[in-house]
Amino acid sequence: MGNYKVVKQAISYELANFLFNYFLLKREAVAHMYDTNMTYDNGMLGTWKDAQIPNTYSIYGDTTFDTLLMKVLPIMKRETGLDVVPTYSYARLYKHGDELKRHKDRPSCEISTTINLGGESWPIFIDPTGADNVIDEYKNIHKPNAPEGVRVDLEVGDMLIYEGCKLEHWREPFEGENCGQVFLHYNNVNGPNSDINIFDGREKLGLPAWRKKNKS
Repeated sequence: MGNYKVVKQAISYELANFLFNYFLLKREAVAHMYDTNMTYDNGMLGTWKDAQIPNTYSIYGDTTFDTLLMKVLPIMKRETGLDVVPTYSYARLYKHGDELKRHKDRPSCEISTTINLGGESWPIFIDPTGADNVIDEYKNIHKPNAPEGVRVDLEVGDMLIYEGCKLEHWREPFEGENCGQVFLHYNNVNGPNSDINIFDGREKLGLPAWRKKNKS
């Protein structure tokens, strides 16, 4: 596949739209539960404390999105030509002003995807050279001669597959109001990390991050 490719309509518009509205409702319901002290942030219901994009609702290993992780598995095998195992899902509902800073991913994200679920369109940029340009991700500092990258626009249901650990990727400040993206991560069975990263170190899919045996 090269080091990245776009799969048009990897999931149907109807499924993507269902997941987007599920995600919007979940954000509203979880915010109400936190605000009224019905429950606390234990990693099961999502959080607004993601260090990468703080104050934006995100969720790790949601049972619905981990189910999508498995549903897309045959597509990943076909499109990459690799035997891959699922590691974890992660989803965010981006809001106006959010910015995904230039970065590479951790080992569980060896082969990654982002799927556009809905809301306003928001392009992702990817540097196919594999160069290391980031000096400080969280301060958004990178080398002055860093490549501008390739702009990728995804319609609802489209999926970008990319080598998350090798390719820097980012999004410029979001000018819309809502954008739902789900990230599905996999490892190559024949790679060095698949045995410890399957399910991202959890006993099963659908479990929260604190159930990980490894902390990569």
